[in-house]
Amino acid sequence: MHRTIEPAILYFGTPVVLISTLNEDGSPNLAPMSSAWWLGWRCLLGLGARSKTPQNLIRTGECVLNLPSAEIVAQVNRLARLTGSDPVPEHKIKMGYRHERDKFGVSGLTQQPSELVNPPRVLECPVQLEARLTHIHPLAEDEEPMKGRLLGLEVRIERVHIDDNLLLDGETNRIDPDKWRPLIMSFQHFYGLGPRLHDSTLAKIPESMYRAARPNPSVAEEVTAQ
Repeated sequence: MHRTIEPAILYFGTPVVLISTLNEDGSPNLAPMSSAWWLGWRCLLGLGARSKTPQNLIRTGECVLNLPSAEIVAQVNRLARLTGSDPVPEHKIKMGYRHERDKFGVSGLTQQPSELVNPPRVLECPVQLEARLTHIHPLAEDEEPMKGRLLGLEVRIERVHIDDNLLLDGETNRIDPDKWRPLIMSFQHFYGLGPRLHDSTLAKIPESMYRAARPNPSVAEEVTAQ
């Protein structure tokens, strides 16, 4: 039997992403989020327009998407209800947020220089994706209470850094899904992945067939608001 309900959120489970950006003074900001999905070498980030991370990303056009493993959940949790915004927006004050300038220090995570963008990578994250902003997609524009409050920020992945321990044996460009254990957020709680459940018919397609043509990573696309 199915019941019709109206939950406040629909976060059925997605990987946690730590987005590193740069503040106006050049200091790093680090923010956890989980509303992200990938297609090819593109990623769409769902963020609140009034938060510091989207403001930094729109201003600089650069970020790093750091994917934590389940092993560093405690460090990720230390970033909860912290914001780089000063003053703290009223709606975040009501949710218990406070301003924190040194998020790397508070979390116990380590800055690592990036190669193509200015924001730092997170050393402890086994997956680090340097990215540039390509398009801004306003969300929920047809709902007056939400208009102007939500953004879908499309970024192009410029460089992928992977911990050697995640590579498929004998391969240089393939990740072994049995070795990758991402931190998952489902309805505001942290989870990890269990073992593989079943053989996949889709996995019989060679992974190389999904590879799309890559643009010159040294040429940044102009950010376009849509």
